[in-house]
Amino acid sequence: MSVITSAAPYLSLLDEHDPSLKVYALQSLDKQVDQLWSEIANRIADIEQLFEDSHFSHRELAALLASKVYYNLGDYDSAVKYSLLAGKAFNTNESSEYVETIVSKCIESYISLSQSKYADDSVVIDRQLTSIFEQMLTKCVNDNEIKLALGISLESYRLDIVKNIIDTQIKNKVSTDNIMGLIGYVLTCSTTVINDVNFKTETLNGLITILLSFDNPDYFLVTKIIVQLSDSVFAHRVLKKLLSSDDNVSMAYQIAFDLVGIASQELLTSTSKFIEADSEIDQTNSKTIRLKRILSGVPTCDLDITFLSEHRNVDISILNASKKALDGRNSLYHSAITFANAFIHSGTTDDSFFRSNLEWLGKANHWSKFSATAAFGVIHKGNLSQGRAVLEPYLPGSTSNAHTNGGSLFGLGLVFAGQHGQILDYLRDTIELNSNSVENKDNDIILHGACLGIGVSAMGLADLDLYNELNVVLYSDSAISGQAAALAMGLVMLGTGNEEALSDMFTYAQETQHETIIRSLAVGMALISYGKENKAEPYIKKMLDHKNSILRYGACFTIGLAYCGTSNRSAIKKLLHVAVSDSSDSVRRVAVMCLGFVLLREYTKVPTIVELLAQSHNPYVRYGSAMALGISCSGTGLKSALDVLDPLSTDAVDFVRQGATLAKSMILIQQNEKTHPKVKDFREKLASIVSNKHEESLARFGATLAQGILDAGGRNTTIQLENTQTNTLNMKAIVGLTIFTQYWYWHPLSHFLSLSFTPTSVVGITENLKIPKMKINCHCKEDVFGYPPKVEVQVAKQAEKVATAVLSTTHRARNRAAKKEKSKEDKMDVDEMEDRKDEDKSPEAHTGVENEELQDNQFQSLYAKEPYEIDNMTRVLPAQMKYVTFAKNSRFTPLKKFRSICGVVVLKDNEPTKPFDKIKTLREMNISEAPVPLPFTISPELDNFEGLESE
Repeated sequence: MSVITSAAPYLSLLDEHDPSLKVYALQSLDKQVDQLWSEIANRIADIEQLFEDSHFSHRELAALLASKVYYNLGDYDSAVKYSLLAGKAFNTNESSEYVETIVSKCIESYISLSQSKYADDSVVIDRQLTSIFEQMLTKCVNDNEIKLALGISLESYRLDIVKNIIDTQIKNKVSTDNIMGLIGYVLTCSTTVINDVNFKTETLNGLITILLSFDNPDYFLVTKIIVQLSDSVFAHRVLKKLLSSDDNVSMAYQIAFDLVGIASQELLTSTSKFIEADSEIDQTNSKTIRLKRILSGVPTCDLDITFLSEHRNVDISILNASKKALDGRNSLYHSAITFANAFIHSGTTDDSFFRSNLEWLGKANHWSKFSATAAFGVIHKGNLSQGRAVLEPYLPGSTSNAHTNGGSLFGLGLVFAGQHGQILDYLRDTIELNSNSVENKDNDIILHGACLGIGVSAMGLADLDLYNELNVVLYSDSAISGQAAALAMGLVMLGTGNEEALSDMFTYAQETQHETIIRSLAVGMALISYGKENKAEPYIKKMLDHKNSILRYGACFTIGLAYCGTSNRSAIKKLLHVAVSDSSDSVRRVAVMCLGFVLLREYTKVPTIVELLAQSHNPYVRYGSAMALGISCSGTGLKSALDVLDPLSTDAVDFVRQGATLAKSMILIQQNEKTHPKVKDFREKLASIVSNKHEESLARFGATLAQGILDAGGRNTTIQLENTQTNTLNMKAIVGLTIFTQYWYWHPLSHFLSLSFTPTSVVGITENLKIPKMKINCHCKEDVFGYPPKVEVQVAKQAEKVATAVLSTTHRARNRAAKKEKSKEDKMDVDEMEDRKDEDKSPEAHTGVENEELQDNQFQSLYAKEPYEIDNMTRVLPAQMKYVTFAKNSRFTPLKKFRSICGVVVLKDNEPTKPFDKIKTLREMNISEAPVPLPFTISPELDNFEGLESE
């Protein structure tokens, strides 16, 4: 066969008048275009002219040839354009690099146009482009690449294709597990791929409709969708269905516990109201009463506080050493110890440090006193039965000090965080009583505390009446109370995206002269925009373009919270642009910081992204880099993040060192030397910073807070911004961390970090809400996830006694005895050295874990070890969960089979008629039981009294 080396003969045929010769030329050139494209390119205009000739019979062939020429020239836009004009001549099934490239470009183009069309129906998409797209999806389905087809369909906002693919799988009688897997994949994609909130909502509604069409759907997927939609109608529908069957009541309870852990107060409150209003549900039934009690959140609070109280492992010597090193008369240092103590004892109900240091506590003045009183709220967070009584001596009416009153009201809100029902009326009455005379400075301070208390207790309640009451305080235009009111307004309307609230707050931010109020309004607007993604764009643009730097500051937080956990490229690009270009250092600082919120689901990428920013000449940018790592990598122990933070820990600027120290403590929370070897050195470094009188005050403040964070909740809590069991964002933790970062301007807001502390426990609970005493298996060595050792307290050396004179003969006799003893020991040394060599080969000997992969390999090797048993309601770290299992033949088995065991787990009792030992909760232990009566004798007269018998 002869090899064609020139296209000239065929190209010359294009000049002929006979159309058949032109067709022959095009067919021949099409076969040789990959070799002769450079020659053919010289006549591309003639080929295009043939296509444009409406009388030419093979126009599509001319378009195909033009497309291939442009492809080889590297002009992909023109290549795609003519491939679409080629119609049926373009064979999508052809296996060639050209077809693969063009199809890929077509799909990219279609996705972009289809997304635009979803927002603007006037957008027109070429039929051929749609045809190519749909042909490729059909090919994917036929090749059993179902997930690929679903992913591309979602990215192009073609929900009709997604539903069609899943419906086809159902009709083809694919196994339920496989279908649930596909739905779970679509659910995951909807949180990572889809940027349009409206389409995301439409997708989730479609998924839950499909799920509920099954007789026995995956209820954990259903729960995730309900939370993402924040739809109480679906929640009520699901719980009602489960309550109607005795076999499914436990599942209803498990879903209710999961909702309490991850849903907003508005969703929980609305769901309870729907259940109460449903005439088809028996409200007197014990199952219904129990379900409503779980939805109230009271049992969850009781379980958490019982665990934290009973298992606290506080090293009080750290606090005592820091208190001794820091001068309590300095308000900054006094506040630092206050916050550290609050964090360490958060939720444990142990306020003994304050009560045993009353003289030191008395040194607090003004806002230090406010913070110290509010700390009782952090310590008793969740203590619903006794929290009010603990704070009663400090509430308005019990004492006349305004700062104490304000702090106690804030503390009351912290005790009842997410449990507004019991205290909201009291706090509202306090606001009404004090708002008439805001000019009174004492009233202003009390209002500050009451507003913060309402904000934290009614977070996410979406109560417009409450919002308006706070608005009244805001409009009084007092810097102190207005600051708290603005923040509380954002907290109450958290995640609602309420347009009216955003408009009011933005307008007032431009009118007031108080920077504290403007800043709180800006952060409040970010809270309202939480999770709203592209819906928040109008206000993001307004704030970013504003001349007021504080509103641009708020815009960064709005981007961070609106796109929290989405890894949205546009959001990242905006934040990076602000980080390197804004004229305000504060705006640049938070722009970098908010990268941590956007990327918290892909936290391993953050060290790479901020590495160069961490070397910026601007210290505010360096601080922001540190906090971005702390936020995104909280509780992970990520080595690459710590490597970036190491140079910042020795930075020349004090507040940069402060930020690096706080970030490290957030990353290393609940780590020990087995899981991360740097923990011991870091703890020692913190102690040296606190005790060093020559160290700058900001650095010492940060180190003290870091000590509190490392041991938060009695070493039984972590900072977890994503819920492990449902892979949904932990809204309460994210909000707590957001407001904690405002400590830069207002120290009392540091207490909000306690909202981020998540108890690390497994609590198995029966259907009747009892906690059985039982054992759970943990397949690793017992000390791998143990508590860090407590600091050894050095005892002061006693004065040495004068040495006694020793005779030379006595000295020689002692030497001879020592030599004999040494010769015996030398025989043993050989065996001991061999033992040590073997020990050095064990995983425990290698405390210097070089990276996360080696660390994970170490854990994997430990998995093969014989399991040890842990008690129910015990400490289980996030990294430990994969090693925890219930025994197969156990009396109590979890409903959450084949899933990570954590949090509250409803158990099935396989021997329900047998009694079992129970663990009492703190609430049960505090219920005073009636004393046993003394022996007595009934007199005959009383015994015969008729009235007594009738009673």
